[in-house]
Amino acid sequence: MTTTKKPHSLLTVPIGLLQIPTVAKNTTELSSQDIKLSLVIPTYKESENIPTIVQKLTQLLDDVIPSVYELIVVDDNSSDLTWEVAQNMTPEYPQLQVMRREKERGLSTAVIRGWQAARGEILGVIDADLQHPPETLLKLLAEIERGADLAVASRHVGEGGVSEWSLIRRFLSRGAQVLGLIILPGVVGRVSDPMSGYFMVRREAIAGKTLSPVGYKILIEV
Repeated sequence: MTTTKKPHSLLTVPIGLLQIPTVAKNTTELSSQDIKLSLVIPTYKESENIPTIVQKLTQLLDDVIPSVYELIVVDDNSSDLTWEVAQNMTPEYPQLQVMRREKERGLSTAVIRGWQAARGEILGVIDADLQHPPETLLKLLAEIERGADLAVASRHVGEGGVSEWSLIRRFLSRGAQVLGLIILPGVVGRVSDPMSGYFMVRREAIAGKTLSPVGYKILIEV
């Protein structure tokens, strides 16, 4: 007799300081296996897009790091029930986890709360609206694996107004100023899109520092 798998329980929303723990916490009972990459997908009214982005990301990551990644949808209690759509997908996508925020709002805090619940040594973020090319994800991951602390997908507008994506990698000081360094020209350098919401960072590069959201896109705050 075939048994139907139940959807995963929703992740508990972290509270308190916006601070990434130094040691990844195994916040679920899904697996005790070490996780390499935790990719947060912040959402608000993305019920139509979430099945596509999850399918594309799963296909890509299953080819390169199968079973050692997690996708974390953090939804701000969307009226179109994005969180429920995502939760109902978890039996088919065991690496998918969902957080429903009913009190806090905002893209930046959504990403940070997702990272607080994450288990990965590499933390990433990607928009759910399919404007970020999923295939660039592998380039970001490759740069981090080569030793970079931060890898950013920067969007440049080329001829004819077509957006072209390039990759910026940077090594960050692990001193107390690491969080502020990312926004400085000397660190970000050639990033022409400092509002990018598509990047990866090593947990150890930002762990233990309290983040103070001041803008729309998370890269400015990290």
